[in-house]
Amino acid sequence: MKVIIHGGFFSESDTNQETKRAKQQALASIVTQAHSYLQTHTALETVVYTVSLLEDDQLFNAGLGSQIQSDGKVRLSASLMDGKTQKFSGVINIEDVKNPIQVSEKLLSYEDRVLSGEGACAFATKNGFGYFDPITPQRRQEYEAKLNQQERKGTVGCVALDADGDIAAATSTGGKGFEIPCRVSDSATVAGNFANQFAGISCTGVGEDIVNVAMAAKIVTRVTDGFTLKDACEKSFAELKLIDGFAGVIGISSKGEIYHLDSHSYMVWAAFDDGLEVFP
Repeated sequence: MKVIIHGGFFSESDTNQETKRAKQQALASIVTQAHSYLQTHTALETVVYTVSLLEDDQLFNAGLGSQIQSDGKVRLSASLMDGKTQKFSGVINIEDVKNPIQVSEKLLSYEDRVLSGEGACAFATKNGFGYFDPITPQRRQEYEAKLNQQERKGTVGCVALDADGDIAAATSTGGKGFEIPCRVSDSATVAGNFANQFAGISCTGVGEDIVNVAMAAKIVTRVTDGFTLKDACEKSFAELKLIDGFAGVIGISSKGEIYHLDSHSYMVWAAFDDGLEVFP
């Protein structure tokens, strides 16, 4: 049983040691909780549980503390894929909910499994997800000052392999900040979040770059075709380099391989395999 998580990229890693330590501690705590939860739950249940914890931590750009779009609103996107059933579900630009990954989980049992905008909001309300304002004072301050507009590459994700050998992946994002309202990135698509019986991948970085190379689906397809997880990731990142793309991935294969890779420093991640590992 294995689990790996990411908390997106952050530019503070090189300059702000306090923020770096806080993220190391948060990811270490969350991945440890995730591994413990995985002992008695499926991979699918575990990735939803884990991404919910990440969404609830305002250190990360997903759920609470998400970036604010150019019209002053927060719109969240998240998706979930069950490698066992090959079902994908997600929400795109949903507003006023606490945990978009849990709304995605709810959609798995429906025929229409990816909803956007007002439809996603109405579905959440109908299914008992209460109103929640994810804007923190810090995000409001950043929005009003328009700080670091080019450094918002945050997403959270989790991939898990359970005791039955099943894999699931989940990804959630608050966007990049100051984007055109209702922009769609990779997080609620198979480019950013994909799993089957052979591997699972969650991505972070510049959504448009990840979509351009169909990153998550491509890596999983390569593993399915016989590549090792490491080789599949590295070949896909070589292709990303051709468009000067910006991305990071975490993944697990059915053979128990666990791997992470990024095109630029500094993706934050943590894993629990034989023991705890956290980004340095």
